[in-house]
Amino acid sequence: MKMKISQFSRDKAARGALAAAAVVTALAAVIAIIGASSARAQFGDDFGESGSSYPYHVPLGLNPPPVPADNAITDAKVALGKDLYFDKRLSQNDTVSCETCHNPMMGWTDHKPVSTGIHGQHGTRNAPTVLNSAYNQQQFWDGRAPSLEKQIEGPVANPVEMGFSLAGAAKRIGGIKGYAPLFQAAFGSPKVTFDRIEKAIASFERTVLTGNSPYDRYVAGDTKALSPQAAAGMALFFGKANCDACHAGKNFSDGDYHNIGVGMNSKHPDWGRYLVTKVEADRGKFKTPTLRDLPETYPYMHDGSVKTLAEVIKFYNQGGEKNKWLDPQIRPLHLDDAEQAELVAFLDALNGTQDQVAPPKTLPQ
Repeated sequence: MKMKISQFSRDKAARGALAAAAVVTALAAVIAIIGASSARAQFGDDFGESGSSYPYHVPLGLNPPPVPADNAITDAKVALGKDLYFDKRLSQNDTVSCETCHNPMMGWTDHKPVSTGIHGQHGTRNAPTVLNSAYNQQQFWDGRAPSLEKQIEGPVANPVEMGFSLAGAAKRIGGIKGYAPLFQAAFGSPKVTFDRIEKAIASFERTVLTGNSPYDRYVAGDTKALSPQAAAGMALFFGKANCDACHAGKNFSDGDYHNIGVGMNSKHPDWGRYLVTKVEADRGKFKTPTLRDLPETYPYMHDGSVKTLAEVIKFYNQGGEKNKWLDPQIRPLHLDDAEQAELVAFLDALNGTQDQVAPPKTLPQ
């Protein structure tokens, strides 16, 4: 019995030493990554001086998001965009708004594998979160929209989602008298065009940021912000598990597209990025999503097929789903159960703080 207790003590001490070493290693890796990465490297060529025109508070851990030169953010534009975001009259039959699939109370998604549009129709892809979408160089899982503004055209015109023509949506909003003074304040004219509608909604969405997570506070110098388990998970994330090969930068996304095998064993796979580029090598590729606020934005993957973070880690640990176009970065990780739990703990530590956004009490009439 004494020998067993002694061995247990030695094992416990060894694990403690390894955990402490993991914390030091992880912190050094994070500091090196952040110190070596410029804002341009983290957010792409579209990020630059335009970010300096962002007029609102930016949470710890983030840089100001890029703002297009032709769509400066103003309080009036954001207020108008919020009303439009929650207005179901942008859909053909007044039943679906942006908020329907991107609910602020549900991590700015809907917690469904795929969303429900007009007439109870269902799409084929999971609704990505609006959180930190201001940092995306392209929008949608396949990157078919080049900006937040152009992204808004997609669901409005999609017959499965909101099912309206852009001209029809603008005409309907233009016929609502209560919107005229809001457009006047935002654009200097009461005239309603879809271009102005999308600029207002995009401006509102650029205020939807999340940061100041335990991870951000840890990197900022609060060594108690992460639990030992989460700190060990951070060492794995930036080390053995190689997660930062794709989930890089302050928003934990490289903005690129990768085939990790999800859904590729289906009889009719979703070809993802290939449908946009028609490049053979892009088959089955989807955009790298942010890892921030994952506990609030389930289910996961482009088709919503994975319910929990533990299952996500298990999927990556097995090396994804083999197929002809599998990304070379995807390979078996050989993580044991304890290591997988540590990675989950680190992902939980990316859950940040965000402003609570409630629906407008009334909409323009």
